[in-house]
Order: sequence, then structure tokens, then C-alpha cells
Amino acid sequence: MRKLAALLAALLMAAASPMACAEAGAQANHYFDNAGRTDVLAGGVRMIPIATPKGTFKVWTKRVGNNPTIKVLLLHGGPGATHEYFEAADSYFPGASVEYYYYDQLGSAYSDQPDEPSLWEIPRFVDEVEQVRKALGLDKHNFYLLGHSWGGILAAEYALKHGDKLKGLIISNMMMSIPAYNEYADKVLMPQMDQKVLAQILQMEKEGKYDDPRYEELLVPYYEAHILRMPSARWPDPALRAFAKINKKIYVPMQGPSEMGSHNSKLEHWDRVADLPKITVPTLVIAGKYDTMDPKHMKMVSEKVRHGRLLLTNGGHMDMYDDQKVYFDGLIKFLKDVDSGRFK
Repeated sequence: MRKLAALLAALLMAAASPMACAEAGAQANHYFDNAGRTDVLAGGVRMIPIATPKGTFKVWTKRVGNNPTIKVLLLHGGPGATHEYFEAADSYFPGASVEYYYYDQLGSAYSDQPDEPSLWEIPRFVDEVEQVRKALGLDKHNFYLLGHSWGGILAAEYALKHGDKLKGLIISNMMMSIPAYNEYADKVLMPQMDQKVLAQILQMEKEGKYDDPRYEELLVPYYEAHILRMPSARWPDPALRAFAKINKKIYVPMQGPSEMGSHNSKLEHWDRVADLPKITVPTLVIAGKYDTMDPKHMKMVSEKVRHGRLLLTNGGHMDMYDDQKVYFDGLIKFLKDVDSGRFK
């Protein structure tokens, strides 16, 4: 009897497989269907004009794929880094039929880089994201915003001002309080370091020697423990390209020159914890166990937003690399759950 049941099951599977293959093929064809897209000639790239108080500039975006109900705009960190470290998504999003947009914020990489210090303010960046959203035709029926590191600050600020335009929000590896981040660095991260090395780092910071090659050399063990948890000689090319192109004219004023927290910076007093309940869209909070961002704080963020979920990885700040499968599997599950109405 059991042999007969197994045989019937095998026959049913064989009969169904051509249909399943056909459905998968149709889905793939739809995902790569560029009919009617105005960005086909440039391979999905668009230079979008952005109006600012200092004139109009252009920012670079690139679309990959086609999905009418799941479109993810990627906000890189820094501030002043580049879209490039998100290229790991190429190994996961297409297979899940996720439409996604690379985007260099104004002042970064392929976008215009005006030497206008007054432009590097949170409200101006939020307005830029809204202009990009409109230009790309994203709306509450399909628009997911993923912000990593500084991009997480920008994503949260956008959600607080334009939450009605969003279908879902992802805050990746970013605490919602810079004072709390600084406290975590002071009380948890720095005591874990080699104290002789830390003393040298802090002395060089006191002397303003941030561009001294020795300063970066001393920080390598810290980076390997908390930023990207693998030997720096093996760091993936997309991450290295993004790190190499950070625009320090944006990074230093906003984040500050130190890697031991954010001090003497525009973001030093930024804190949105009290406003988290105002974020009402489905929200995924991604935290790395070994991140520079306190995972306990990140758990709190997932509980304070109206509809939150926590994804805890076994990685660091760049857990899209050092715990990649967990990162992308959890992210894609969130997108699919929201899209299907299964999100809880």
C-alpha cells in the first residue's frame, strides 16, 4: 500500500512539474519584461533632477527587475558612502522577483557632488528621497524603503514625514538615538578593545590625526570585530569600493571624524525614540549581534513602532555580507509577508 502511495505521489509530482516550470518561467519573463520602461536604453539607470535651495542637481538611480507590488529603494549609509555595497542584493532579489533601486544620494559617487555645506541636513535629504520617489513612480501600493546605517536615520525620518507613501519600511543596522549609540560605544564596545590600542586611537583623535595611515591601521581589529566580520583582506569588492568613495565633506560634518561614536557632528544629538510609535507602516528592524549598534536597542525599536518585526543576525554592521543568507532570507520573507497580507 505504501509503495502504491509513493508511486502515485511521484506520478502527481511528475505531472505537475511541467506546469510548475511553466509558471516559474512566466514569472521570470515578467520580472525581466522592460516593455514600456523609459530606462531601457540605459540599462535601468536614470539621472533624476533634484531641486534644492542651492539649485537643481542630479542623482543617480538604477532599477533592477519588474514587480508591480514590491519595489525597494535602497538608502546607503555614510553619510556620503555609495550604493555599491548593496550589490550583494543581486544574488538574492532577482530570484525572489523583488524589484529594487540602487541610488546614490546627492554628494555621493555617481550623483552630482556640489560643494555646498548647507545641503547636508536631514530635512533636505528627506525632501530628496521624496523627489526620487515621485520620479520613480513609487507609491503606497508598492514602495518599500530600506535604509542601512545613516540610511536608517534617513528612512525613519522619511517614514515620520511621508509614511502615507510607504508600503513597508526596513531600518537596517541603525539605532534611533545617537546619544544612545555613543553611550553603547563608550560603555560596551571600547571596554572590549585592546586598551593599549584604544589609548593610541584616542590620543591620535585628540591630536586630530584622523588621516594618518596609522589611525586606520589601529582600527582594523575593531572593524573586523564589529563592521564586517571577516579578515579585511577578504572584504568583498562592492564594500571596498563604497568605503573608498566616501565623501568626507559630507561624512565628517554629519557623523564626525571619530570612529568611536558620533561626536562634534550634526547628528550628535539626533534622537527619535519617542517618535517611533508614530511609524505605522509594517517595519522590519535588522540588527547584528556584533554590530556597533546595540542589538537590545534595535529590539526595542521593533517593539515601539506600531507594526514591527526584528531580524537578528549573527553579523556585524555589514551583515548583508558577514551573515548574508540570514540577512536576505529574513528581508525577503518580510517583503513577501507584507505583500501577501501575512505580516504580523
